[in-house]
Amino acid sequence: MYKTTSSSLLRAASSRSPLLSSRSSLSQSSSSSAASASPSPPSSLLGRRPFATSSPAFRSLPRWSHCLHSRLSPFRLSSQIRAVSPGLDRLERKFSSMASEHPFKGIFTTLPKPGGGEFGKFYSLPALNDPRIDKLPYSIRILLESAIRNCDNFQVTKEDVEKIIDWEKTAPKQVEIPFKPARVLLQDFTGVPAVVDLACMRDAMNKLGSDSNKINPLVPVDLVIDHSVQVDVARSENAVQANMELEFQRNKERFAFLKWGSTAFQNMLVVPPGSGIVHQVNLEYLGRVVFNTQGVLYPDSVVGTDSHTTMIDGLGVAGWGVGGIEAEATMLGQPMSMVLPGVVGFKLSGKMRNGVTATDLVLTVTQILRKHGVVGKFVEFYGDGMSGLSLADRATIANMSPEYGATMGFFPVDHVTLQYLKLTGRSDETVAMIEAYLRANNMFVDYDEPQQDRAYSSYLELNLDNVEPCISGPKRPHDRVPLKEMKADWNSCLDSKVGFKGFAIPKEAQEKVANFSFNGKPAEITHGSVVIAAITSCTNTSNPSVMLGAGLVAKKACDLGLQVKPWIKTSLAPGSGVVTKYLLKSGLQEYLNQQGFNIVGYGCTTCIGNSGEINESVGAAITENDIVAAAVLSGNRNFEGRVHPLTRANYLASPPLVVAYALAGTVNIDFETEPIGTGKNGKDVFLRDIWPTTEEIAEVVQSSVLPDMFRATYESITKGNPMWNELSVPENTLYSWDPKSTYIHEPPYFKDMTMDPPGPHSVKDAYCLLNFGDSITTDHISPAGNIQKDSPAAKYLMERGVDRKDFNSYGSRRGNDEIMARGTFANIRIVNKLMNGEVGPKTVHIPSGEKLSVFDAAMRYKSSGEDTIILAGAEYGSGSSRDWAAKGPMLQGVKAVIAKSFERIHRSNLVGMGIIPLCFKSGEDADTLGLTGHERYTIHLPTDISEIRPGQDVTVTTDNGKSFSCTVRFDTEVELAYFNHGGILPYVIRNLSKQ
Repeated sequence: MYKTTSSSLLRAASSRSPLLSSRSSLSQSSSSSAASASPSPPSSLLGRRPFATSSPAFRSLPRWSHCLHSRLSPFRLSSQIRAVSPGLDRLERKFSSMASEHPFKGIFTTLPKPGGGEFGKFYSLPALNDPRIDKLPYSIRILLESAIRNCDNFQVTKEDVEKIIDWEKTAPKQVEIPFKPARVLLQDFTGVPAVVDLACMRDAMNKLGSDSNKINPLVPVDLVIDHSVQVDVARSENAVQANMELEFQRNKERFAFLKWGSTAFQNMLVVPPGSGIVHQVNLEYLGRVVFNTQGVLYPDSVVGTDSHTTMIDGLGVAGWGVGGIEAEATMLGQPMSMVLPGVVGFKLSGKMRNGVTATDLVLTVTQILRKHGVVGKFVEFYGDGMSGLSLADRATIANMSPEYGATMGFFPVDHVTLQYLKLTGRSDETVAMIEAYLRANNMFVDYDEPQQDRAYSSYLELNLDNVEPCISGPKRPHDRVPLKEMKADWNSCLDSKVGFKGFAIPKEAQEKVANFSFNGKPAEITHGSVVIAAITSCTNTSNPSVMLGAGLVAKKACDLGLQVKPWIKTSLAPGSGVVTKYLLKSGLQEYLNQQGFNIVGYGCTTCIGNSGEINESVGAAITENDIVAAAVLSGNRNFEGRVHPLTRANYLASPPLVVAYALAGTVNIDFETEPIGTGKNGKDVFLRDIWPTTEEIAEVVQSSVLPDMFRATYESITKGNPMWNELSVPENTLYSWDPKSTYIHEPPYFKDMTMDPPGPHSVKDAYCLLNFGDSITTDHISPAGNIQKDSPAAKYLMERGVDRKDFNSYGSRRGNDEIMARGTFANIRIVNKLMNGEVGPKTVHIPSGEKLSVFDAAMRYKSSGEDTIILAGAEYGSGSSRDWAAKGPMLQGVKAVIAKSFERIHRSNLVGMGIIPLCFKSGEDADTLGLTGHERYTIHLPTDISEIRPGQDVTVTTDNGKSFSCTVRFDTEVELAYFNHGGILPYVIRNLSKQ
């Protein structure tokens, strides 16, 4: 039985109400958030569906009444649904009873309105009268408030609260604390496997004889579909519609599955394709800053399955990326176990010079913080320089937290934040409530008042006047290059040996010119020629100053007669419809179109590798002449092989510089001394001739970016689009798996699962599947980008009748474990030491000596019952927070990874999938220990979980007599519990089944 739902934004009706259509109050969450406002009741209580979603009384309710920030709890609907849910009264009595027993009920106080009445009640930090709190960083105060509010002396204890209050002394000791975020954020690439896992968990609960409806999100879950659109059509007025049609053709099955999830699971919102980039939608629309749930006020906080969730930190909302596995546990009411982080205080002073952009600033900050070392830490920005940074500038800096390695880059709420909230359409009453709450709870920064010194773990300072124009590349986001040094740096890269800053092009080949025919006209490219120029990514498209700055560069270039070469693939993918509105109002979109930067869609596009194909003649010229072609994009990631297989050099730049490099046609240029081109008057045109002043940009921003644009944009997405609205979805709460589907497949995680945990698994005489050096990213590990025609995944698809033109990307097929397992370690640029310099997705099957694809070798080991491990260098798993970077190796049979160091989220994901992460001792690695990867490895880990401690040392021995010590990177007791159960999801299922 199927139904067609016209609403574009779907959430199970239990969390929506027609009673809240105004913007006057902040998010009213579902029953789960009510739980977070008081001590958390047992999961079994909240896990049950309080009413059937098929009920006529409930079906009549609209599925969407978000109205920017209005989530209404089912308790506000009690008069309408009491007959449907006889248990509602019991729930309300339970909450009321538990609130009266709260360990911190003495500081639960009222927040009065200035004109009478009250905004609500809250747990008051000042009421604790503890001078240590006054010195806490603002970011730590958010953790403290959450611990106090959720304290039930079970999941969160008074001892946990004390650890946070005593942060100055406890943080250096790496103590563990629980944290319960207010909500979860997903995008479709990570959202599909998350919903697949939830559906599969329901089946597992069923098989164990338990209530499958216990598998339901207990906190609001927002899923924005933004990762599927590709730049198939560019330089066309019809590009948006054409690309969306192709997007739906490729992804109809995935989209229908997500639409099913939004109706089958309570508390799940799906924002349809074509609405914008998840982090910009979160910033402009979904972010609450302060929740008001059942009259209880508390700070907004969010974890997301995209590493750039940190963008919301610019709004004063604590948020960061987690693995999909960890996010799923959070949805199901599990507290996040985290090490209480150190906080780096980053003081900003001065003011940025004329013509310097927020992108220049963030690339500078990234380099500074990367050098300082902030992995696993919070970074909190403060200082007099804050007043000169717009909210969009702050969000740009916060967005790139993963690139500088921090858990988050936090900007406490101040007057600039409040102004942005009003600009983006939040009501005056809402903003007044936010300010009143944060001031009352000592979480608001007023730079007009004397500042009390706060304690930080370490301190950094940057004078904004010292920031200069720059770009980053050619292979890593933290390899910043001052613009004035770019030409010299480029030529150095051509000379240097292959590496992060080298291509090893012989001197005699560096001036090589590749001639070709483009649309019947002669054309040529050389090393450094730009073939892709993309204004893209959440990092920059949310910032009006750089977007309008790009428009001004395009206008000045048009006025002087400059034109981007036609073979360069240019594109503009805004993060929300608001960008289109202000570009049109300013009149600048016309000039961007003239330079080929037509809008191609609303999504991540080129930044995540969805750049589409470049012209065949251009591609042939690159491959036949071994040209090091360049892409310039306003993104946040430029790892090798990510942007496009044919662009070996990829540079991150501000949107205005993207236009400038497109006009120049090469990265091999010194903008200070060399002209970009020749104007219509025959004179040389330099970058300075087309670069707008800060005042010019500010004037256009002031006149073109208006609150009504935000209101209109986010009201319109509630209406959806015809293609989304026409999708039909099944009504069943259990998903009907189609064994023939190549998009959605039932994963084997819970096959043969019993109620008894399997206990720690031993690793004995394991073969080395892969031997890596430093900086292996999740782009190398996880399936990403296009599916190569000769890959194991391609073979799987062709065997099932899928034409090559319909392969789509790995990201779009993340709901199919068979494809993702075959695509793991399939990156064309991967360097495996076992291959002796040969680059590509292959390895040596040690017993036979054969060179095989990584997947085929892994399956051969698995079929013969052999364990495998991976050797790696520093920063293993850096980059995007991809759960498939852990799921894929697990499905390939990998039991452990031994590395010099791990990226935070990836290490957590490995633990979540039952893979043992181990670190070499300081100063040691595979090379210093003389390990080649041809040995067999035994990890001497106790088989009794009670004998394992977080961070303990274990001995690893090899079959050729070597022995060395490693640190087991189970960082908390909770992670040990996950390992004992075979992973976090089996742990959750067993616990819910018992309740």
